[in-house]
Amino acid sequence: MKRIATILLAAALSSCSGGNRDVTTLTVATVNNSDMVRLKGLSSAFTKAHPNIRLNWVTLEENVLRQRVTTDVATRGGQFDVITIGSYEVPIWAQRRWLLGMDDLGPSYRADDLLPAIRDALSAKGVLYAAPINGEGSFTMYRTDLFAKAKLVMPQHPSWDFIATAAKKLNDPAHGVYGICLRGKAGWGENMATIVAMSNSFGARLFDEHWRPQFDTPEWKRTLSVYVDLARNAGPPGMIANGFNESLALYAAGKCAIWFDSTVAAPFVTDPKTSVVADKTGFAAAPDAGLGRTANWLWTWALAIPASTTKAKAAKSFVAWATGPDYAKLVAGRFGWAAAPPGTRTSLYANPAYRKAAPFAEATLEAIGAADTHHPTVKPVPYVGVQYAAIPEFQGLGTEVGQQFSGAVAGTMTVDQALDAAQTSSKRQMAAASRQ
Repeated sequence: MKRIATILLAAALSSCSGGNRDVTTLTVATVNNSDMVRLKGLSSAFTKAHPNIRLNWVTLEENVLRQRVTTDVATRGGQFDVITIGSYEVPIWAQRRWLLGMDDLGPSYRADDLLPAIRDALSAKGVLYAAPINGEGSFTMYRTDLFAKAKLVMPQHPSWDFIATAAKKLNDPAHGVYGICLRGKAGWGENMATIVAMSNSFGARLFDEHWRPQFDTPEWKRTLSVYVDLARNAGPPGMIANGFNESLALYAAGKCAIWFDSTVAAPFVTDPKTSVVADKTGFAAAPDAGLGRTANWLWTWALAIPASTTKAKAAKSFVAWATGPDYAKLVAGRFGWAAAPPGTRTSLYANPAYRKAAPFAEATLEAIGAADTHHPTVKPVPYVGVQYAAIPEFQGLGTEVGQQFSGAVAGTMTVDQALDAAQTSSKRQMAAASRQ
């Protein structure tokens, strides 16, 4: 009897083991923005079509995602099989051989359909290393009803002087409306994305041709002075806690007269299901200061596969589905064409149904096309990138400087003190990296 029980147990264990061998579980690390949350919600369509693949989602706030993914990939920890990164990480990580190439996602992926600027931003030496979920420039969103009531007309290409004047005139805290919303949360991809993009329009740069930090220049003082003035005199309270997601929530709730931020916000602020100002929102270009450069930026959130994964085949199958043209059709079928992930494919902007549904389509395309990652500001720079410098040191440097600039908004230091601290810490970090 005991022998029979042992045989049955062994058979049962063998059966379970055999079933598990046929199933691959992918751990996917992603950011908690709206497009990624929507992807997670729709991913059951992928697992239904691929019953041998399961998805374990790890959804994190932007700053936390970057810390965990960077640590895992750099140490080859193997915690994640698919990661969400951007155009900053790709060229650096590809050079270090931390990522698998993406030139074999199959003919249905249609890599030749990707917008050239986005494809270039995610490639190294001609090889695609990440597949874009969305692509973005930056522009100005504003409340058409409030502008009309105040007899203001938003120019198609506004200046910072006009933005400042309009923001202060429309600032009405007593009725829960603030003149302007800007990213204030410290982080190289949060407040620094906004401030560095602004600095380009004021003629500032992060480093000169010899990699010397430039935070002690008049151009940077003007940039930070304008930013702090807007935050304190026309921004919402507690702005230093607001990143992209928090600002999106404020604008969609009707709390911001003007919002300068990413073009990927447009599908959500114009959706009446997610925005109370869906029919009261207009779009204009990123502001400038009359120096020939705007505060436009270029970014893309994309899916990549760490070289440390042991599940590359399944991972590429998921990435091809999540970033392919059929996924856009799936989103459109569930939520309408305006909700399709923007900024990645030429075919989307050639689609009459999308053009009709998305009043922001042309402005988004222009913003992405206007960004020049090799010549982001007035003076020459030694780095590539508009709202960041694509060097390994920038992740730590940008976050530390972002904290100092956040202190200037909070009033714990003056603009001059914040810039002095930024210059000192930047010089220290660049010297430690042997760039000076």
